Amino acid sequence: MKSEPDEASIDDLATRGTLPWTGVRNYQARNFMRDVMRLGDGVLFYHSSCPEPGIAGLAEVSSAPYPDPTQFDPKSDYYDKASKQEAPRWSLVDVKFVRKTPLIALPALREYDALADMVVLRRGNRLSITPVTPAEWRFITEKLMK
Repeated sequence: MKSEPDEASIDDLATRGTLPWTGVRNYQARNFMRDVMRLGDGVLFYHSSCPEPGIAGLAEVSSAPYPDPTQFDPKSDYYDKASKQEAPRWSLVDVKFVRKTPLIALPALREYDALADMVVLRRGNRLSITPVTPAEWRFITEKLMK
């Protein structure tokens, strides 16, 4: 899950313990949260749109999906006037802090053949939420986060 550190960093998550993953306005990313992610799933917390993008820590999905309240708030940057309370367009999950890790920068991730097919490394990928295979998860958490 990608986040801009000035909006929600791994340090913010560590301080608060749990954060709702608000503001996702891409249907494919929303579908990953709504249809694929499950309570207890691991999360690679990735900093993006910053001087050094990369994995900054680990988190865990700590709720089932539920409607993102920012879609109904006209004061929110994520307000969606077409979304209705009775038929919300946008969902979110809560994530809870597991641990901060030394940053694993994007170029470092690209160095490993075991991660060659990782969705977040695909050229042109702009999704804020992408799946990670069990093999990729093991490689990152067991080999790169020792």
